Amino acid sequence: MTQPMLTLNDHHTMPQLGLGIWQIPPDRTAATIRTALSIGYRLIDGAAMYGNEAGMGQAVRESGLPREEVFVTSKLWNDQQGRDRTLKAFDATMGRIGLDQLDLYLIHWPAPQQDLYVETWKTLIELRDQGRVRSIGVANFQLSHLDRLIAETGVAPALNQIELHPTFAQPALRSANRRLGIVTQSWAPLGRTSDFDAAPVRDVAKRHGASPAQVIIAWHLAHGLSVIPKSQDPKRLQQNFDALTLHLSDADIASIDALDSAGRNGPDPDSFIG
Repeated sequence: MTQPMLTLNDHHTMPQLGLGIWQIPPDRTAATIRTALSIGYRLIDGAAMYGNEAGMGQAVRESGLPREEVFVTSKLWNDQQGRDRTLKAFDATMGRIGLDQLDLYLIHWPAPQQDLYVETWKTLIELRDQGRVRSIGVANFQLSHLDRLIAETGVAPALNQIELHPTFAQPALRSANRRLGIVTQSWAPLGRTSDFDAAPVRDVAKRHGASPAQVIIAWHLAHGLSVIPKSQDPKRLQQNFDALTLHLSDADIASIDALDSAGRNGPDPDSFIG
């Protein structure tokens, strides 16, 4: 199956659909990723905080796939912000992953109370300019945080990974990302139980002979979002990947858009430190 690709503002490309590895136990990470790669996944989303970077790197190194075919992401945790700590944390991440270059490195949260995210962003720009990472971005950044980064550095993130699912669709932030040339990537893309049980999702799933999860993934894809559902189950990994073949009508998409009504499941980026 051909993977749809997204072009970042630095002209690099990335697969639109990927595997998130949050909460996958370290001793199961490599096997899960090997299964995903065998299915056709080519984007793996990790983070230092997940505690399983070593398994991610092992799976990529041992996959037999050309390195340029697998897009690998990791993230800097909040207590490592600031130039010196960022450089040390990046070195540690690369040591655990065991790769020469990272495809995408993100600031995991703005943690605005620390007031270090601009200094940290400047450090990521250094790492990119040194060729140690191809693309740089952020996660959980609000528009105010993005505006400050761009105003003080002149460099817009390539990607902003945010909580996003049908009942918390973040249309304003998605629009702002688009205006700034930033790709939006959805974490927790399947949302809460109410997303699965919502009548529009169930109705669309029934009409298409698909699962609710496939419908929600297809909804993200239809909006041009990058999406990184997580699973350790081989059957669900395959079902999630098969959502690439599911094409929703405008009416299907509009019915799911109308579910946007609830708040976050995760922390508030304006106050979370971790």
